[in-house]
Amino acid sequence: MPAKRLSVVVTRRLPAVVEARLKELFETTLRVDDTPMSREELLAAMQHADVLVPTVTDKIDAAMLATAGAQLRLIANYGAGVDHIDVATARQRGILVSNTPGVVSEDTADIAMMLILAVTRRIPEGLRVMQEGGWRGWTPTAMLGGRIAGKKLGILGMGQNGRAVARRAAAFGMEIHYNNRKRLHPEVEAELGATWWESLDQMVARVDVLSINCPHTPSTFHLMNARRLKLMKPTAVIVNTSRGEVIDENALTRMLRAGEIAGAGLDVFEDGANINPRLRALDNVALLPHVGSATREGRIEMGEKVMINIKTFADGHRPPDLVVPNIF
Repeated sequence: MPAKRLSVVVTRRLPAVVEARLKELFETTLRVDDTPMSREELLAAMQHADVLVPTVTDKIDAAMLATAGAQLRLIANYGAGVDHIDVATARQRGILVSNTPGVVSEDTADIAMMLILAVTRRIPEGLRVMQEGGWRGWTPTAMLGGRIAGKKLGILGMGQNGRAVARRAAAFGMEIHYNNRKRLHPEVEAELGATWWESLDQMVARVDVLSINCPHTPSTFHLMNARRLKLMKPTAVIVNTSRGEVIDENALTRMLRAGEIAGAGLDVFEDGANINPRLRALDNVALLPHVGSATREGRIEMGEKVMINIKTFADGHRPPDLVVPNIF
């Protein structure tokens, strides 16, 4: 008699090819509407699923995990970040958590570089002028932005995403500086042409552009708080393609409005889709709807990693992308 197939619940719509393959491999329940599950729906799914496939929009906390059914043994997250999952509690209850690292670093770095250029060259303002029909022709002093070649880029978090940003920025002639929990090996620093700063305060005070590439953890929440933002040059810009919670968004908005920071490029926000209207109204910001990893290729590769993690688990082995709580 063939072994019983794992019951898998997917919380959001995924690319059609990924959904089709999940249905082939497992007893899969797909999401009909492309909307986040309610807390009640998540709780119900956790009562009967062997494997839950959530995304960043699904908050899975200790209280939810406490009521999960005994059969739930794997949370195969569709995405690299797992700050929306209480990983430590999950492991305490015998539930493994996997993720999809290393898939969209290049895609996210493309967006970070685009935001750097967009803010420094005032692209959002130019787009608005053209779309509103306000352009009256070229003049020598109109829409003057800044040159990025020769400017200092500070990278906060030099993991795969940060390194991908560094390679792109170096090709544009920027000087690469970084702050990281651990210093890179000398050969990696040499390859990237990167200078390490042990002190984040000292680095942010000296760079012209700051790129946020670290994950959201308890230790990085509001890492860029009001005090640290005030250390930045008034001519500097800040770009965030990581997690919105790393920046104190209210403090950033106040400083942008006051001209204490020249501009910001944001793909992520502290309160998800609830963006501060004062921030949206500013001319010196470029805002994107969390599209850092939004490529067809990346989304399919993420799905493939999810399936590999589940299949490996089903075969009685450790998922290759197992998340270890003390790392996060």
